[in-house]
Amino acid sequence: MNEQLPELIDELVSTPEDASQIARSANMLEQEDADIALILESLPVEQRISTFSALPRHRMLDVLVEMRSDPREILIDATPQDQWASIFSDIDAEDLLELMDSLPNRLIDRAYEALDSQQQAYFDDARQFPVEQIGHWLNHDMLVLPLNAKVREGLRLIRRGVPSYCDTIYLLNRSGQFAEAVKLARVFNAAEHIPLVELAEEGLTVLKATDENVSASLLVQRSGYTSLPAVDDNNKLVGRLDIGAASELINENYERQVMATAGMDEDEDLFSPVAKSAKNRALWLGINLITAFLASWFIGLFEATLQQVVALAVLMPVVASMGGIAGSQTLTLIVRGLALRQVTAANMKALLTKEFQVGGVNGIIWAIVIGIVAYFWFANPVLGLVIALAILANIVCAACAGVFIPVLLDKLKIDPALSGSVILTTVTDIVGFVAFLGLGTLFLL
Repeated sequence: MNEQLPELIDELVSTPEDASQIARSANMLEQEDADIALILESLPVEQRISTFSALPRHRMLDVLVEMRSDPREILIDATPQDQWASIFSDIDAEDLLELMDSLPNRLIDRAYEALDSQQQAYFDDARQFPVEQIGHWLNHDMLVLPLNAKVREGLRLIRRGVPSYCDTIYLLNRSGQFAEAVKLARVFNAAEHIPLVELAEEGLTVLKATDENVSASLLVQRSGYTSLPAVDDNNKLVGRLDIGAASELINENYERQVMATAGMDEDEDLFSPVAKSAKNRALWLGINLITAFLASWFIGLFEATLQQVVALAVLMPVVASMGGIAGSQTLTLIVRGLALRQVTAANMKALLTKEFQVGGVNGIIWAIVIGIVAYFWFANPVLGLVIALAILANIVCAACAGVFIPVLLDKLKIDPALSGSVILTTVTDIVGFVAFLGLGTLFLL
């Protein structure tokens, strides 16, 4: 984060009456669009609206594009209708695709009319693909030549201008199908009469427009190119996925997973209305309540034991906590592996064996440590043995559950990042409590 941003946020929040003046100040206007978007998202709603309305009209669109959906929608609703014509004056298909989920239909129509015919065609093509596929997010600004072109034609094309994140010329056959790609660096160093096809790259990955966002974006990041071509089912070139878009898609997916672990939407506004925030979070609070009652029910089965051996109640959180942490570590590793397509049926057995062994080693180490602490704390060697065995059992079980749960959820087409932690916590709590209280009943009564 830019070092000036916290100061600007503090100034806007503490002096709301000066929001318009601050928004037009040099300190604000010299910030990147993404930084201004971040500042606006950090402001209470009233200051956010007044600050945005004071921005130069030509920057409003770019700032809106950089914002998350929820805070962006508040600004869209608060913007007077007579300002949209000037805001949309420089809009392109990529901007409209980013904004369309936040814009009401009447504004989508106005923005579409502001596009030129080529941008309208790009927008129409992109809408044929769902947002989960790269066809929705392709860059159509490319360097393209026929397959029989020579170096001199490539140099002429380059002199007209090279798009951002573009390091290759794509060669097409007479049917418009993708054939080869030539690095710009090789064009500069070749004789003008040489056919470009003789300089073509080997092993270039060609994407399908129907490829899933994250997997295709990872291919771009690992390719060594600043973008990769994308084709349709007939091998016709439809665009390219550049490293900028790929990085943004991966970052959004990561943020989505982080927020999903708490049952929240990555677009949620810091200052969204109380009712909306409460509604968004209520579902997972309810699910957590059900799992908590389930764990409590298992504890209730050992009520007589707890009444006679109070030390068990004191130590119960230790057993649950150790299992929960051990399971979360494995769960995080497996969720990442699933997202990167590293976990398959072929390596599942080896992965499970490895995590079982890690759980066993950590289980033994911490079982000994906690057993000794419990022994000296309560002067009861049998209690120390009971909690040591329970810790060992729970950590090993947590490691195995951390592998099985996300893999099973993934097969059921349920996002393991969203619900895996809730299920895992329930499993480790129940296993830990049953093991600890069951052993306590067996050895201490």
